[in-house]
Amino acid sequence: MAGRRSGAVVCRGTGAALVALVVLLAVLTGCGGRSAADSATAEVQRLLDRRAAAVLDRDGRAFERTGSGADFARLRAVPVAAWSYRVTALHRTGDTATADAELRYRVAGYDRAPVTAGRTLRLHRDADGRWSVTADRPAKKSAQQLWDQGAVQLVRGRHSLVLGTGQSGRSLRDFADLADRAVPAVSEAWGTDWSRRVVLLVPKSVEGMAGLLGSPASSYRGIAAVTTGETGARDRAPADRIIINPDAFALLGGLGEQVVVTHETTHVATRARTTAATPLWLSEGYADWVGYRAAGRTPAEAAPELSRAVREDRVPTALPDDEDFGFTGDASRLARSYESGWTACRLIADRWGEARLGAFYQAVGEHRERAGAVEDAMREVLGTTPGAFTQEWRAYLRDRLG
Repeated sequence: MAGRRSGAVVCRGTGAALVALVVLLAVLTGCGGRSAADSATAEVQRLLDRRAAAVLDRDGRAFERTGSGADFARLRAVPVAAWSYRVTALHRTGDTATADAELRYRVAGYDRAPVTAGRTLRLHRDADGRWSVTADRPAKKSAQQLWDQGAVQLVRGRHSLVLGTGQSGRSLRDFADLADRAVPAVSEAWGTDWSRRVVLLVPKSVEGMAGLLGSPASSYRGIAAVTTGETGARDRAPADRIIINPDAFALLGGLGEQVVVTHETTHVATRARTTAATPLWLSEGYADWVGYRAAGRTPAEAAPELSRAVREDRVPTALPDDEDFGFTGDASRLARSYESGWTACRLIADRWGEARLGAFYQAVGEHRERAGAVEDAMREVLGTTPGAFTQEWRAYLRDRLG
């Protein structure tokens, strides 16, 4: 900086015609310095770095020194191995600000890669110029995290980690027991080339489930559980989350509970082999096949809606499309779609053997796109065609469900 003239800041090499512009910029930034906005963003980033360190260190006092301490009490039970924020934007008005940030965290022993969540943090600057967090909430259009819904409780199983809010310890232990039975059952059918560990999230209600999925509750009424995850990924993907709808789950009997958790655990096991080429009749049908594999149910007992259709001479003419698995409110149609996928997989297991069913699933997933995937896998693994298979499946339905 060369000096000051009549209160204006002048930088070396500045021409007379640019003096007014330079004065304005200099007031905001200094010569070559950072803007006030950049400085505030850096200060907030350092604040969030300290907040993240407090979470990792389990240091409640250090967390409170960064602002509101309520979040720490809610999430302290979550066993995190990594936790960090990255400020992506800062919107400041005087001594208050709103920061858009990306939260990345890993659950210890389960996540191979970080979970990423959009967050919006409200901040206040005190008289000494120090920023503090007054609120930390999901960003607009981002799903909630479990601790956004209340204090998280934890139960560890042999093969599972169960995190819940608004649930009794006994209830969470029951979920861990279901998962601990599901994991070896899935490994027996699919094999052991997967993590063989599952994370279950148990919110208080269907509204809590919907919040974790970032969708309306109406989309999940009657759906006992869903599994979230990244298809076609292995080492770079975090662990799947099995998210329970406690309202629908409470209506199931003991066998139904086990079938549901085993079904969802199958999705966790098969995720790396499930790609855009995998039709939903196969992914959902295979998960149901594993779920019912040791249940001792007859086809008619396990597929009541499809059985009714077959008895009424409404045998499906084709396997269901992906659209047939949408949560549209038509419960009977949805049930028939799942039951169709299950019976197709059961036919393969009965006709070609369980090992060939698993090989067929993997062969379909090895394709980059849907077109030709099922056709190629049927020819190479089963020695048949989709047309011939469909005819055999329809005959199988009449024989087993008629």
